[in-house]
Amino acid sequence: MVGTAVWLRSRGRIQHICESAGDARELRLRLLEEIRRVVGFDAYAFLLTDPETSVGSLPLADVPCLRELPRLIRLKYLTALNRWTTLKASAPVALLQEATGGDPSHSLLWRELLREYRISDVASTVFRDRSGCWGFLDLWRSDAAARFSPAEAAYLAHIADAVTGALRRCQADTFKACGPHPPRPGPVVLLLSGELQVLGQTPETHEYLRVLVPPERGRTPIPATAYNVAAQLLAFESGVDSHPPSARVHLSDGLWLTLRAARIGSAQPPGTRGIAVTIEEASPRERVEVFTRAFGLSAREAEVLGHLVAGADTREVAGRMFLSEYTVQDHLKSVFSKTAVHSRRALLARALGS
Repeated sequence: MVGTAVWLRSRGRIQHICESAGDARELRLRLLEEIRRVVGFDAYAFLLTDPETSVGSLPLADVPCLRELPRLIRLKYLTALNRWTTLKASAPVALLQEATGGDPSHSLLWRELLREYRISDVASTVFRDRSGCWGFLDLWRSDAAARFSPAEAAYLAHIADAVTGALRRCQADTFKACGPHPPRPGPVVLLLSGELQVLGQTPETHEYLRVLVPPERGRTPIPATAYNVAAQLLAFESGVDSHPPSARVHLSDGLWLTLRAARIGSAQPPGTRGIAVTIEEASPRERVEVFTRAFGLSAREAEVLGHLVAGADTREVAGRMFLSEYTVQDHLKSVFSKTAVHSRRALLARALGS
């Protein structure tokens, strides 16, 4: 039973973790350690998401069905019940047993996979704010008699705002003025079956995947982020979710990538054709879109930044937005404050990475 005193002590530790974590991986590992002290669980999956498409990436997971990861991800995306894309910031937590009235077979994921591993309940939490969706967490319990309680769900909801803000700040911290990156030979393509089994890949793909999700020494990198993008394509085709099958992901040293999934060919029905996942450096527009969300810019501030990226000066921005130059300057001051820069040149360098 989770009591108020336990909540308050843990919330204090959660707040400290959120303020002191260096990057999104460290943040999630430390959060999981603290959450386990209050809400027991036997397995977990904690993913970052593209704030606009909500497609998952860079997973941290400890699940008993890791050897069936493509199957797990495919079913996760095809399951409408308690899907992270349907959870709101005002009600960020959903419990499997509660949502199904004690009959988890209503969940496709449980019916076709989790039941085989005797998972009794799943607590799903989304980390979302007005700027977008920044991640989601699934906690699993395998004791047949153990369900997540309403008090435990309330605790997870209680810490969601702090965790959301920290995940967003970690993403914001990846934007750096680091200069042009050396060109990489391409194309970078991973070919998957409809069951998300790897059919082939271009040589450069292996190195990208190794950096995205570092494998254990001597092992082949697991294309988990690519699986997520491809699974979103299946969800889109099935009408489960309308977001596009793409995700923007930070690789390293300020470099952001865009992953997209699409069917190969056109002669056969879509469901029988292979899926190509392409990996390429995010375009300036794609990068700036994530930048504006990560720093919580308002719609007006984002519009001002967009005009600056296009090369407009203050007078041109004012004319295009039907504002006074003083108002444009006020918006710029707010943008500078939020992004911790002191000049337009520094702002553009950070937003564009050059």
